[in-house]
Amino acid sequence: MNHHQKFRLTVPVSPVDHVLGPEHAPVTIVEYGDFECPNCKQAAPAVKLLFERYVGKVRLVYRHFPLEEVHPHAMHAAQAAECAGAQGKFWAMHDLLFDNQSHLKLPQLRSYAERLQLDMARYAAEMNDEIYLQRVREHIRGGDEGGVRSTPTFYINDAIQDVSFGLHQLEEGVAAALRKQS
Repeated sequence: MNHHQKFRLTVPVSPVDHVLGPEHAPVTIVEYGDFECPNCKQAAPAVKLLFERYVGKVRLVYRHFPLEEVHPHAMHAAQAAECAGAQGKFWAMHDLLFDNQSHLKLPQLRSYAERLQLDMARYAAEMNDEIYLQRVREHIRGGDEGGVRSTPTFYINDAIQDVSFGLHQLEEGVAAALRKQS
């Protein structure tokens, strides 16, 4: 038995999560990601395609798992995404961060916030005070407890989904979960 089989999502999806798709979708995909991680960037379009293919049947949840020792800008990027989320623009910032993955320094993060027309006084204050640091750390802790070791890590309906052989495994997992429901 590989280590993936016994790990389950330890923190249930809740209203504070960043969610795309209907609440009552039969399949929930939770991703633990890092905005500076090349594999996460690669996965993003595949996840979006999957979401569009199964429209109404899948909801997506994104949680932060910045690997700070490998990716020096990932923690700030996660906080910038949270600032955007507080102003209703989480997913737009999520996409901008992955699209500009090699440009995640603080002044660049600020320019993305400007591009999204965030309230910049609020953005600056929240980034300065690191008011979302605690939330990001909670995501990391929940991921650790649920067996997240690398990014991206995906769960399908609370069970960890191995994608080490490629993202087609994510689609297979979703298809299997939908068959189980019907």
